[in-house]
Amino acid sequence: MPRVFSRARRVAEQMQKEIAVLLQREFKDPRVGLVTVSGVDLSGDLMYARVYVTFLGIDDSHVAEAVKVLNSASGFFRTMIGSRMKLRAVPHISFHYDSTLVTGMKLSGLISESVRHDQELQKEHSEE
Repeated sequence: MPRVFSRARRVAEQMQKEIAVLLQREFKDPRVGLVTVSGVDLSGDLMYARVYVTFLGIDDSHVAEAVKVLNSASGFFRTMIGSRMKLRAVPHISFHYDSTLVTGMKLSGLISESVRHDQELQKEHSEE
């Protein structure tokens, strides 16, 4: 029976915290803006990490450039993770855009609009 809370999951959660702190305090690039780390997927052998990020206050047209900037700085993040975490081998880090926040906001807006429209229709029906 596999463990519910594996080593890969624990390391991924710690990496997420460390990368978030690094992005907030150490990494200074105006092309990136405000970045939130939404998750880290770590391979079973702990050699590859996919870091999912979202951006606040950045246009959709600049997202690809911001992800490219983060991927070009992956060596910096790998070095800093290596000095902050006790790992035999520091995983190769690749950044990926997580669009679930934007999609969720769009869906929430559509639901709110639909509810408002239904309320208006009910109000018109009750007046008749």
